[in-house]
Formats: sequence, structure tokens, C-alpha cells
Amino acid sequence: MKSISKYLSAAILVAITFSSCVPGADQGGSGGKSSGGFGGFQFVFLGLMILVFWMFFIRPQAKKAKNQKSFITNLGKGDKIVTIAGIHGTINKVNDDGTLNIEVSPGSYLKIEKSAISMEWTASLNKPALEKK
Repeated sequence: MKSISKYLSAAILVAITFSSCVPGADQGGSGGKSSGGFGGFQFVFLGLMILVFWMFFIRPQAKKAKNQKSFITNLGKGDKIVTIAGIHGTINKVNDDGTLNIEVSPGSYLKIEKSAISMEWTASLNKPALEKK
């Protein structure tokens, strides 16, 4: 993400530089007409800015939300999970109301929401188990 923000800040700097070079409608030397043919450039530039925001912010966020939703729907009994609060446990029961019963220690159960499970931490917890196989 650091390289994306570096490119984005450079693009914004270039945008500010070019937008300050384009004369406004009231600054033209020919009685209010735009000189130099830069009027269309502003629309193209605006479109490019929208495209950059979509590519670097909206699309990755939507993809991450889709992955999170599929991860939560695929949870089942016996899966080891980590909540966003850092609680480690094993799923004991998947309830119909969108909650899970997890066993945090032998004989100790908690009822949590499915949305409270961290996909990243759960994946990192289960990764070493997958590598051993």
C-alpha cells in the first residue's frame, strides 16, 4: 500500500500543478473565451482522477468485502478462529441467527457474532497448520 500512496500523492501533485496552469473562464485574454484549448483537459483530468480513486480505493475495498463475506459463510464446526478482539477459539456450533458458539478453553464457551471474526488473524493462525501437512 505504501507504493500506491506514493504514486497517488505524485498524481495529486501533478494534478495541482496542471490545474493551476489552466486559465479560468474569467481569466482569458480574449473576452471570456478559453484560450489554448484547455477546457476539455479539465474534464479529461477529472475523469482520470475518478478512475484512479476507483482503481486504488473502491475496487480493492469491494474485493476485500467480498472475500470477508465468503470467508464468514464458509465457517464450520471445528474451525479455529481469532476474533477482532484477539480471542482465540474453536467453533462449537453455528447458529441460525448469525452467531457462533466458540470454545475458548475446555468447557468454556462464548457466543459471538460472525462479523467479529478477523479473516487476516484467522488465516495467519491456520497457515502454519496448513504448511505442516
